[in-house]
Amino acid sequence: MELLAPVGGFEQLQAALTFGADAVYLAADRFGMRAKAANFSLEELPRAVHAAHERGVTVHLACNVLMMQQDLASLPAFLEQVQAAGVDALILGDMGAFALAQRHAPACELHVSTQASVANAEAAKLWHSLGATRIVCAREMTLEDIADLRANTPASLEIETFVHGAQCMAVSGRCLISSYLTGRSGNQGACTQPCRWSYALEEEKRPGIYFPIEEADGDSFILNAKDLNMAAHLDALAEAGVDSIKIEGRNKKAFYVATVVRAYRQALDEGYSPEVERELLSISHRPYSTGFYFGEPEQATDFDGYEQQTMHVADVVETVEGEGDIQERLFARCRNRFAEGDMLEVLEPHAPVRQVVVKGLCWHPEGEAGGMRPRPQAVAVANRSCNLYSFTCSTPPLAGSFLRTRTYRRSARHG
Repeated sequence: MELLAPVGGFEQLQAALTFGADAVYLAADRFGMRAKAANFSLEELPRAVHAAHERGVTVHLACNVLMMQQDLASLPAFLEQVQAAGVDALILGDMGAFALAQRHAPACELHVSTQASVANAEAAKLWHSLGATRIVCAREMTLEDIADLRANTPASLEIETFVHGAQCMAVSGRCLISSYLTGRSGNQGACTQPCRWSYALEEEKRPGIYFPIEEADGDSFILNAKDLNMAAHLDALAEAGVDSIKIEGRNKKAFYVATVVRAYRQALDEGYSPEVERELLSISHRPYSTGFYFGEPEQATDFDGYEQQTMHVADVVETVEGEGDIQERLFARCRNRFAEGDMLEVLEPHAPVRQVVVKGLCWHPEGEAGGMRPRPQAVAVANRSCNLYSFTCSTPPLAGSFLRTRTYRRSARHG
């Protein structure tokens, strides 16, 4: 199966490429469902596509917002520029946009977004007859539904499905709550995720007294979706006929992308293991579930916040070889505080997690434009975000790796 990774900007793209994605999906500065992500301008897009293609990675571009009439005026020129950039596939959820893509981006494959809510073989066959090469399953489909769809559609129609990350609580993401509460449309990429806020009931005649909203068997089904995690069931997805597994998270940072892509790469190549489980628990997440794959999903009634077991502290930039008795030095960009003597974990591609001890910590101040770089300064703590630091390391990790500390954090709202 193809491993399809989310990319919200160049840092996330580099992480996805380095840590084992087979394909990436991203968006330009318009028409994508994650408007808050950095995304890519049409001028930046060719560089992103070139970087992916150099690694043998295909690029899918999301163009799946709810298309209004005024959007269609600029869409043809947009599609022509996207095709010229070398994008491999377009992810579309609107039939009008689909028709325009056939005319203005004929070199791109056409994938049907989960926003189109394809949940049966007849709908899939219709899209295929119109020119679609892949459908992204509606999130409400069970494994049995997907297997049935596979058995009743042409083999040339690929099946893609989400396996990890946030789950929208409306039908395949077509939600109106954000528009209603905040005026920001989730169907046009500006969702504020109000389904993840905490809610309570206030009885009309007892103002100021709040009752928690909870779920019991057969009763209310209220918001608070758990995060999806299907890493332990990839064999079942393959048996059902899935061609591509998709990680949600175009608003996530590079460290998240690297951690999750690495875990799923390992699960695909070596099988699910306790290490894969630990890695997916280490990253910031809400309580996990298997979504609709095995029936109705559970809700996070006891705890609806995020938890994590690691903290991202630095990005590895380069290593410099030592001379004589001088050890090699690891240069890293600070993201969160770390200090002399700390034991850090190294997250690097295609290798087990290992530990390094911070020794000989130095800060490397940025020089003024056009001037000489100031001399490095020995420090006890790295606490200047985005500044460059270095320390000695006998076995330095590869550039593009991440450094993290072990910590347990929980942002509980109730329970």
